[in-house]
Amino acid sequence: MAPFFDWRAKDSPKGTPVVVKMENPNFSIVEIDGPDAAFKPVEKSRGKNAKQVRWVLLLKANRAVGFVAWLASILWAVLGTIKKRLIFRQGVDVASEKLGKGKLLFKIIKAFLVISLLILAFEVLAYLKGWHYFENPDLYIPHTSDIQGLFHLVYVSWLEFRAEYIAPFVQSLSMFCVVLFLIQSVDRMLLCLGCLYIKFKKIKPTINGDPYKSDDLEGSLDNYPMVLVQIPMCNELEVYELSISAVCQLDWPKDRLLIQVLDDSDDESIQQLIKGEVSKWRQQGINIIYRHRLIRTGYKAGNLKSAMSCDYVKDYEFVAIFDADFQPTPDFLKQTVPHFKDNPELGLVQTRWAFVNKDENLLTRLQNINLCFHFEIEQQVNGVFLNFFGFNGTAGVWRIKALEESGGWLERTTVEDMDIAVRAHLNGWKFIYLNDVKVLCEVPESFEAYRKQQHRWHSGPMQLFRLCLPSVITSKISIWKKANLIFLFFLLRKLILPFYSFTLFCVILPLTMFIPEAELPMWVICYVPILMTLLNILPAPKSIPFIAPYLLFENTMSVTKFNAMVSGLFQLGSSYEWIVTKKAGRSSESDLLAVVDQDMKALIQPQIIRGASESDLSELSPLKEQKPRPVKKTNKIYRKELALAFLLLTASVRSLLSAQGLHFYFLLFQGVTFLLVGLDLIGEQIS
Repeated sequence: MAPFFDWRAKDSPKGTPVVVKMENPNFSIVEIDGPDAAFKPVEKSRGKNAKQVRWVLLLKANRAVGFVAWLASILWAVLGTIKKRLIFRQGVDVASEKLGKGKLLFKIIKAFLVISLLILAFEVLAYLKGWHYFENPDLYIPHTSDIQGLFHLVYVSWLEFRAEYIAPFVQSLSMFCVVLFLIQSVDRMLLCLGCLYIKFKKIKPTINGDPYKSDDLEGSLDNYPMVLVQIPMCNELEVYELSISAVCQLDWPKDRLLIQVLDDSDDESIQQLIKGEVSKWRQQGINIIYRHRLIRTGYKAGNLKSAMSCDYVKDYEFVAIFDADFQPTPDFLKQTVPHFKDNPELGLVQTRWAFVNKDENLLTRLQNINLCFHFEIEQQVNGVFLNFFGFNGTAGVWRIKALEESGGWLERTTVEDMDIAVRAHLNGWKFIYLNDVKVLCEVPESFEAYRKQQHRWHSGPMQLFRLCLPSVITSKISIWKKANLIFLFFLLRKLILPFYSFTLFCVILPLTMFIPEAELPMWVICYVPILMTLLNILPAPKSIPFIAPYLLFENTMSVTKFNAMVSGLFQLGSSYEWIVTKKAGRSSESDLLAVVDQDMKALIQPQIIRGASESDLSELSPLKEQKPRPVKKTNKIYRKELALAFLLLTASVRSLLSAQGLHFYFLLFQGVTFLLVGLDLIGEQIS
């Protein structure tokens, strides 16, 4: 009997080959080998008919119209928000000008704006009358006999005064800033080359297994050093649970670990919530204590100094520090503390930050670019080649002996982390940076919080530079280390960068539109900034589409950074001001799953929480139910940024009279960026 299914039939041809012939053929002869031959793909060279082309064009036109409509809707929403905030002042408040000499700087910018508007009106009238002097080298200043009236006389006098007195000064200032710009660009390129060398040679600190693990099971835990973990916080309602929960899950012998929650909160309800969280973990066997200062002197430095003065600290060898929004992984201590073993000169192990909200909005994406460059390139290169970098204030482990020999935490600046790092470096201690060990945290999601953070980060280093310069000069470290500290660490990266960025792109460039004799070279405006921006974005390649917004936003932030730098350098009042950065309390996906798991355990084992005293629970339950709701955000109007926006837009209009196309577009986009920042439209969705 023949089989029901013959597998060989699959490859056998079906049908009979057919040849069709005609006496007077109008088309070619086709031989059909089988039924599948008719369904072979058509050659790409075969042309489409008119109907197909028409439908393709209609589809592309529809997509183009949709894209234009989308852009128009966004522009309309932005214009509507600008009208609502700038003209009608709905839901906005004027930002405080306590940051340095903010009021003085605003008055200077406003004076420049008024003068530029008057000059623009003057130039437009002269342009309409055909007086294009100094726009073309062939034109000349008319003699007295050629004067056509009083207005012409005033205009010619202005041209002579501009060419003889104003232009040389502006040209000299611009050349000085260009030199600083080139020096800083060379420094950035050298850092990038150093990072490439590290990647190519695969240089990084390593440890072999667990050096504290012993074959003796009974005494194996005694080999682990005593580690103190500190979590300083102040009114951290949104994030205190995340940080305490993450630190309490660190994989380290419980009897070799102590956690200090250093609470400086002045809100009693928040204090009770943090106490309740500490009590919950203590009942689960975690060695954790709660500390609260009645008088908050010295801000974070004073908090850490107070905690280190406890008698039991002398029993511990290392201290790990985490800010309230940091969430270390359970193996953090096992990835960091072993580096200290058999390395008595090592004082600090710093790890990298990773951000749970880096894609939240445009502002967080731009911050991620800056911080990726800082950690991937600056910290890593300085750690490998110099064994020194600025301590980031968190996500690091210190040898307590290094802290004590360097003078401990001092309250003299708002950058206590950089202060202790510099003093430890002067005492000969070495630092290690671990780029592969990452700790989750947040970046500010609002421009107001980011602006205050940047003010503190740029005023503090200048304040510290004034205080520690004599110590650096008289220290026993080598000459090249002294030069690195003074010229690279402080002057170039903390003082020169904000100075030339603000002066060159926000002051001199608009001035050159009204003083064409002092024109900036094209490579200064376009080519070199784009190259430097590309180098900044290299550590975060997914951010390449944001290269233009990043370049414009960094120029915009130069106002805040310049203001902060001046405030710290001359020790103005706001340089001592510490404002806690606002957090949102965002978690990673793994954290959310852990929360769900904890909720399930709470349902199954409610007695865990009941381990606390009844009085604690009776106070804690209503507090959690009445947790303060977040206050509705009020948008700010930043006057300095708005004044600079109108100054740059005025300069862009003036550039049209000179037919300077590239200058016009740069000034236009930079002015629009200042406008969006000034109206607090960066970091939120347009409503």
